[in-house]
Parts: sequence; C-alpha cells; structure tokens
Amino acid sequence: MHDLPRQLSEDELAELFEGHTRVVEQLAQLEDPLGQARKVLADAPEDVQIEALATHPRIGQRVNLSEVAAREQGAGADEDPALLAALVKLNKSYEEKFGFRFVVFVDGRPRAEVLSVLRQRLQNSRDEELAAGLDDLVAIAFDRWRKR
Repeated sequence: MHDLPRQLSEDELAELFEGHTRVVEQLAQLEDPLGQARKVLADAPEDVQIEALATHPRIGQRVNLSEVAAREQGAGADEDPALLAALVKLNKSYEEKFGFRFVVFVDGRPRAEVLSVLRQRLQNSRDEELAAGLDDLVAIAFDRWRKR
C-alpha cells in the first residue's frame, strides 16, 4: 500500500478521478491532494461537483470504459441481460431524479449487489445523494492510488 502522495500531477489525478475536471485541476495545485479531496469537493460549487461525478462511467456501462473502470465494475462478469437492463433503467431514473450521475464505490461487488444499492439510494434526498456520490468518488480515487 502506498502512503498518500504529497503532490500529484493533473494527469495522475485524472486517472484516479476518471477524467480531467476543475476539481482535478485544483487538487493538482495542492499538497496532499487525496487528503484534501473531500474538503475541496465539499467546498466546490454544485456545478463543479456534478462535473466531477459525470466523469465516471455509469454502473453497468459496457462501452467507453477505462481499463481501470472495467476491472472495477467486473465488465464481462455479470452479463445477465435483465440485470444490465435494470441498471440502465435505474441509472436513468437516478439521473432524472437527482440531476447527476450515480457514483458508488463498487469494490468488486457483483452488479446485483450494486443494483440493490442503487435502488436504496434512490430513496435518499438530493443533498444526501450528492454527498454520498462525492464521498464514493474520493473512496474510488483512494482505492485506485492504493492499488497502483
């Protein structure tokens, strides 16, 4: 396991956060970017927070996945068409309800379990969901750093 880095480049952070965003740009300027990520995201305007969430692929997405995201989501593992259709439908419902992408720290869980999490989180308030998505976004970045 790696210690938290004191400094990371914008490209390194973009790999951890699944894309170049204003948050990634800001974190690249800071010492201890991963340690400060939750605070930076919490203090960011909502449009910046939503931009950060939007870089992550949808759960169950099968195309245009980074190699890391495909591994994390177990692409090719749970290819049950009914399960994938349910994920597509619930992702759409989630985005319509909250106005941003569902982000969850999968951590190797099967898609059926993630589907259950998505159903549960659809019951939350928008504020709860935005906070949960941002928290999971940082958890994903930490996990990616540890696995490098």
